[in-house]
Amino acid sequence: MNTPAFIMFLGIVFVTLIITYYASKKTKNASEFYTAGGGLTGWQNGMAIAGDYMSAASFLGIAGAVALTGFDGFFYSIGFLVAYLVVLYLVAEPLRNLGKYTFADMIASRFDAKKIRGFAAMNTVAISIFYMIAQLVGAGALIKLLLGIEYTTSVLIVGVLMTVYVIFGGMHATSWVQIIKAILLMGGTLLISIMVFAKFNWSITDMFAQMKTATPLKESFLNPGVKYKVGLDTISLNMGLVLGTAGLPHILVRFFTVKDAKTARSSVVYATWIIGIFYVMTIFLGFGAAAFVGNSDIVAANPAGNMAAPLLAQALGGNMLFAFISAVAFATILAVVAGLVLTSASAVAHDFYNEILCKGQATEKQQVNMARWASVGVSVVSIILALGAQTLNVAFLVSLAFAVAASANLPVIIYTIYWKRFNTSGAIWAMVVGLISAIGLVIISPNVFSPEAGKAIFVGNPIFPYTTPGIVSIPLGFIAGYLGTIFSNQKADVKRYEEVLVKSNTGIGIKG
Repeated sequence: MNTPAFIMFLGIVFVTLIITYYASKKTKNASEFYTAGGGLTGWQNGMAIAGDYMSAASFLGIAGAVALTGFDGFFYSIGFLVAYLVVLYLVAEPLRNLGKYTFADMIASRFDAKKIRGFAAMNTVAISIFYMIAQLVGAGALIKLLLGIEYTTSVLIVGVLMTVYVIFGGMHATSWVQIIKAILLMGGTLLISIMVFAKFNWSITDMFAQMKTATPLKESFLNPGVKYKVGLDTISLNMGLVLGTAGLPHILVRFFTVKDAKTARSSVVYATWIIGIFYVMTIFLGFGAAAFVGNSDIVAANPAGNMAAPLLAQALGGNMLFAFISAVAFATILAVVAGLVLTSASAVAHDFYNEILCKGQATEKQQVNMARWASVGVSVVSIILALGAQTLNVAFLVSLAFAVAASANLPVIIYTIYWKRFNTSGAIWAMVVGLISAIGLVIISPNVFSPEAGKAIFVGNPIFPYTTPGIVSIPLGFIAGYLGTIFSNQKADVKRYEEVLVKSNTGIGIKG
């Protein structure tokens, strides 16, 4: 067992539990539990968004993907960053003006049908669980490497902690854990990046020149085509990454934690700067791991490359830096999974329980209690699924969640805000077809079936040829919404649309 690392792990757990304790004193009603009462400032929410977004996929997965596959791994950094332009220009302001607690609230601002709210909540839970699996896989691999605890036990430890944060602290605790984690992650990544750059004589030219011979891939390391050999597969991946963020429920819900649309826009600007700087530094993490740790050692620690960043820290700074970076990665995972659990629990308690089952009549205490029980249920499901995904790269797992979000949620958001004829039928078809097509294509893809044993979950020939479903499922979501609308007998409520259009752009009539 790495004693310094164990102490740092305990320190992070202690600090986050203290935050949860004080946050629990502020969590008196549903608004405080779901959205911290809308009281976060622009910089606070921007830091929290960055902390939510810079997940295990970003820190562990991208570093490993770049180290093992070179240029193809950097697609994740590019896609994750560019995605925030879509959020900034199309989603952030209308969402804050139209919503209250959840993604479904925004859709319900135009359509009153309970079934729409139900399908929106179902999508929220499904996408959040997809995303959470990646974080738990990263946590299991990290704790196993560092403390020698078995993967299953490691996943259970993180699962229990994330449930505690949400049950007792709600959005207040989740936000501050994410802010602290963002500061630690940026600091740790900057430190390693500087150390790597120094090893390459402070020269970008030298760094790229040395990488041509530093890995078994030789010059192919700097060229696309190592992992994604088919152009359409690359396009599919990037479609999911660029469009997916605007449909991720745990990112969307963060815009309800501020007082108005102006602050929501400010949040995105802060987050984009922080995230942009971080993703530039992932080049140094990946190149450094490939050059100074080596392909064989990275794969030996974890076949998917998820431990590349901690191993790089050990190679450059010894056990103390290794312990610090591993503890930061652990904080990263705790912060993200807490946000995901809270988002799912909010959808279950607010949308399913209060709005559908209780017809909006549940008391705030009943909603919060239901959210806490839902947190336990979501955590259990995620843990069970994560136990079977140990060999998959966490950045790749998150890319699947992005594809599902872009397919199932984004079409409904865009049509709700910008298309006058859009109706209830179209909304339901967009959500259902987008969700089923994305998940269905993943099930029959090379991620689940591979002719080579150990390369996927099952041995066999995949029916769908691409590793991510976005190139098919995203257009299907938009097409289903369009066809469901024009072939429906329902007529759009034009007056309601005009009201939504004005509110989404001006905030008139929206309470803080």
